[in-house]
Amino acid sequence: MSQGDGLVVVDKPAGFTSHDVVAVVRGIARTRRVGHAGTLDPMATGVLVLGVGRATRLLGHLALTEKAYDATIRLGQATVTDDAEGEVTARAGSRGLDRAALDAAVTALTGELLQVPSSVSAVKIDGRRAYRRVREGEDVVLPARPVTVSAFDVDAVDELTADDGTPVVDVTARVVCSSGTYVRALARDLGAALGTGGHLTALRRTRVGPYALDSAHTLDELRRELAVLPLGEAAAAAFPRWSVDARQAEQLGHGVRIATPPLPRGPVAVFDPDDRFVALIESENDRARSLAVFR
Repeated sequence: MSQGDGLVVVDKPAGFTSHDVVAVVRGIARTRRVGHAGTLDPMATGVLVLGVGRATRLLGHLALTEKAYDATIRLGQATVTDDAEGEVTARAGSRGLDRAALDAAVTALTGELLQVPSSVSAVKIDGRRAYRRVREGEDVVLPARPVTVSAFDVDAVDELTADDGTPVVDVTARVVCSSGTYVRALARDLGAALGTGGHLTALRRTRVGPYALDSAHTLDELRRELAVLPLGEAAAAAFPRWSVDARQAEQLGHGVRIATPPLPRGPVAVFDPDDRFVALIESENDRARSLAVFR
């Protein structure tokens, strides 16, 4: 594998789509083989994990890991997109919001939930993105899906007046959640539970799996020096590890389904005696099923 194979952890700026960031890194790395794990909306900032070269084969598995966010939720207004980029559709206001009611609503939105994604999300309906259908005038209602919000902690509650004169409350919160959870939908559902309406005004992703902001680089920093986390280090940080002998490594390198010891559920990174990354596997009926082979 080439020296450039690995992960690039980007601190995405506001106003960039995830694809915009991929395009920039393609130019810096001088390769078309760049992808991203988990989309961030243009208004959002923070951790966006990119794969370069053969590391793109890890991205689908990294996208399924837990994520953490800092969010600002505005109560008192609802929007068509459930965030600040959409037109305001309701102005119920929220002056004098009861803190006990807020805490109870936040608690109810913590744990294992059935969440309806925003109608302008990237979820596909019959092969077409929901947001495209909405833009073409369709009335889109997406089915609820199971998600897990393992933490929803309120840091601050501030009363203020919106630009249109509506009395609103901005709730600053930290959210830790499973893949597929929409923080925009959490903001919408919090506002609905309190009868005020709600939408997201700011979102910063602070972590994707083991990759956090302290290991992220701005695009300007990457233009000066492309920081690539080598493939083996990236796999070791993100997945449980299984060390094998030379013969097992050879077999796994050819996709042979060898016997496994008891392993955690989900993807496992396999390393040979020389600490080289061999494959990403999953234990199925105590046999190794190759998800991606790198040797």
